[in-house]
Amino acid sequence: MNNPSFILILILFASYIIGSFPTSIIMGRITRGIDIRDHGSGNAGGTNVFRVLGWKPALVVVVIDVFKGWLPTAYLAIMFYEATPLPDLGLFQILCGFCAVLGHTFTVFAGFKGGKGVGTLAGMLIAMFPLAVPLCILVFAITLILTGYVSVGSIIAGASLPIFLLILPIIGIEPAELSLLIFSLLIPFFIVYTHRSNISRLRNGEENRFDKAMIFKK
Repeated sequence: MNNPSFILILILFASYIIGSFPTSIIMGRITRGIDIRDHGSGNAGGTNVFRVLGWKPALVVVVIDVFKGWLPTAYLAIMFYEATPLPDLGLFQILCGFCAVLGHTFTVFAGFKGGKGVGTLAGMLIAMFPLAVPLCILVFAITLILTGYVSVGSIIAGASLPIFLLILPIIGIEPAELSLLIFSLLIPFFIVYTHRSNISRLRNGEENRFDKAMIFKK
């Protein structure tokens, strides 16, 4: 147990298991006795839970999914950092957080078919640079209001993250760690990958749209 490399692998595995907790699938079983992946868009995420089960179950799912990203990043990484061979706490937080995201997206408890990872990514970001979260949510909300598409909002919000991390220090905000800044450049590609089916439906004009969110729609 005193082997730093073993402890590193163990904590990353624990982070993956935490992220793998299939929140939306369990919620579907509890509330309706269904597999949420067989309904709506087929995605095991908060948006599909909202469509199929309603806003209350969706809120519970989103909160837990965000927590799944926050816990390994803010707690496990800080608690076990000194026992690992890594030279940088920020790097360890990113590794723990992203393992949780991978667990959410490819959950071992449901045939490696999970959600898109956006909520869990948000939880990871809350632990490392919380100021960026409301800004990304604002971008998401504006995009959703203008387009009605959650997927488009998620992609554009993810793409806005590295921009915010670069701009905020200019106005006097303490800059993000270099490891987080570099990681933020990869997030848009990950979100595009997890939303590839949505992108295909958008191109075919088949993507589900929240018309009620489009408050400026004529």
